[in-house]
Amino acid sequence: MTRRPPAWHVATVVESRPETATARRIALEVPTWPGNDAGAHVDVRLTAPDGYQASRSYSLASSGGGTRLVLAVDEVPDGEVSPFLVHDLRAGDQIEVHGPLGAFFVWKPSDDPSPVQLIAGGSGVVPLFAMASAHAKSIDPAPFRLLYSVRSPEDVFFAADVAALADDRFRLDLVYTRRAPNTSPVPPGRLTPERLHEAAFPAHEHPRVYVCGPTPFVEAVAGWLIDAGHDPGRVRTERFGGA
Repeated sequence: MTRRPPAWHVATVVESRPETATARRIALEVPTWPGNDAGAHVDVRLTAPDGYQASRSYSLASSGGGTRLVLAVDEVPDGEVSPFLVHDLRAGDQIEVHGPLGAFFVWKPSDDPSPVQLIAGGSGVVPLFAMASAHAKSIDPAPFRLLYSVRSPEDVFFAADVAALADDRFRLDLVYTRRAPNTSPVPPGRLTPERLHEAAFPAHEHPRVYVCGPTPFVEAVAGWLIDAGHDPGRVRTERFGGA
């Protein structure tokens, strides 16, 4: 897509529904939205009746040229913005969004035939889901894999949507850190260099890699990738904290 300067937009909530026990999927209609690449994010700004404002950045689960944006917000209990978005925001409410933001951590269809490895920790899957969805709608032939580390089956974001993407161009690998389903051949446990090596495209295939999640997760995974011989210039990372 042609990159356009970010701007503030008025967004109307058209849907808000549970995504997990602690997160909500929020759909926004933004008539002035110029479109965005997969992996982009926005700043969400809330204004209190007394004029106090608070803003936080959230990745977009949607991409393309439409005016419908999708967020998936996980509550940070002591956060300033996420508790309101999760518990109080209703259809018909209006909020402000600033964007589209981000040019480095995005995926676009290209002539690069090398595979794409997505690696997510928890709600860090949001921009990676946008990438996988955009890839599924494109004719880009590059194979995709998503390695998703999550606490339990109930904590998986976009569970049905991601499962529906599975085909000969997309593979999903789930790592359950606390509780795995009875059908899982692997017991629960944290992602390790060994499990990363088993699931991810190897370094000799020169994959493009996108890693998103909490800072400790991203730093650990990026380090393992470099230690395994991946080109640092082809490993892109995005971290998040409290919101």
